[in-house]
Amino acid sequence: MKSNKKIAVIGLGYVGLPLAVEFGKKFITIGFDINISRIENLKKGIDNTFEIDSHVLSSTLSNGMFSVSSNKKDIKDCVFYIVTVPTPTDKNNRPVLLPLINASKTVGSVLKKGDIVIFESTVYPGLTEEECVPVLEKTSKLKFNKDFFVGYSPERINPGDKEHTLTNILKITSGSTPEIAELVDQLYKSIIKAGTYKASSIKVAEAAKVIENAQRDINIAFVNELAKIFNLMGINTNEVLEAAATKWNFLKFKPGLVGGHCIGVDPYYLAQKSQELGYHPEIILAGRRLNDSMGIYITNEVIKLMIINNIKINNSDILIMGFTFKENCPDVRNTKVIDIILECKKFGLNVTIVDPWAEPSEVYKEYQIQTYKQVPDFKFDAIIIAVAHSEFVNIEFKNYAKQNAVLYDVKGCLNKSKVDQTL
Repeated sequence: MKSNKKIAVIGLGYVGLPLAVEFGKKFITIGFDINISRIENLKKGIDNTFEIDSHVLSSTLSNGMFSVSSNKKDIKDCVFYIVTVPTPTDKNNRPVLLPLINASKTVGSVLKKGDIVIFESTVYPGLTEEECVPVLEKTSKLKFNKDFFVGYSPERINPGDKEHTLTNILKITSGSTPEIAELVDQLYKSIIKAGTYKASSIKVAEAAKVIENAQRDINIAFVNELAKIFNLMGINTNEVLEAAATKWNFLKFKPGLVGGHCIGVDPYYLAQKSQELGYHPEIILAGRRLNDSMGIYITNEVIKLMIINNIKINNSDILIMGFTFKENCPDVRNTKVIDIILECKKFGLNVTIVDPWAEPSEVYKEYQIQTYKQVPDFKFDAIIIAVAHSEFVNIEFKNYAKQNAVLYDVKGCLNKSKVDQTL
């Protein structure tokens, strides 16, 4: 791989920025994003996703090979274009392809003969060649697999995980021709310490990614269902899982809310394509339905405990600890904590939300609700630990609890002797 091959990474979020930084250490790389404020922050060495250390970001930006921009003209001389934009779903759980289509139009407008476009966004099998390639052809007026080529290498970033980082996770690669597949594989192999796996086709690589998250979603749905059953039996689910995990081949998943931009979304992409082909997926959608129901279930369990403790429900005060989709991560996209909040409000509860990781302005923009960084000096009728942020473990919740208050630990992160119930 020649070092003079210029690379553009389109989309500088949780996936794109770490990728752009790593490539920027070895090749001339331009990180592109349409969010101007995001670009300005990155130029100052500030990454609001906390995926890249400010020192690493600043030093890479100063090495003369890496830069960031929101100006399309700055990427027109690149040879590799790597697209890492989000692939969300709408309120009816249908895939929203607009970010991917718009990114394809952007790349198509600067595409030249011999260029290679690599997609990392999670999609259903076939989407890259069926949806993105036609946009590239139409915008660029070039011919696929003659004038330009395409690759697919699904992202495997785990937001907030400082152990399983980009270079430490084996990377799946693929290309639209055998020669391009090898070229794409070598490109990624130059930065991925864990190595690469060259899939036989783009469709295989797409399918491999989408089933990774679908499988995890189904496994969590299973333990969530177990939690409901064991709760009726008066058994602690976490104690059951710990006992079962003493067998070497037991998969130790934990119950909880399943949101975020990957696990809570990707199964719907596979289901959509399946339904288009005339097959209605049963297990995949059953797992999604069960996991999507957990916010309402948790709220109802808390309400039951409050009634048992003789707490008046209407106009009572409830504290929800955590709003992001997972612990020790600022990402609030598709968080299922919102389901708890909305259900609490249906019961007439006064809800206060505290999350030291979530940015209040971002939460308000996305969900129109107020969050706080610190617990207010106030006492509550019920407290729900919704996200297992490390900051919550040593909090003395009794200081914020009214008499007979309920403490419900969704993630089982506190000592069980301190809580009224875990999921």
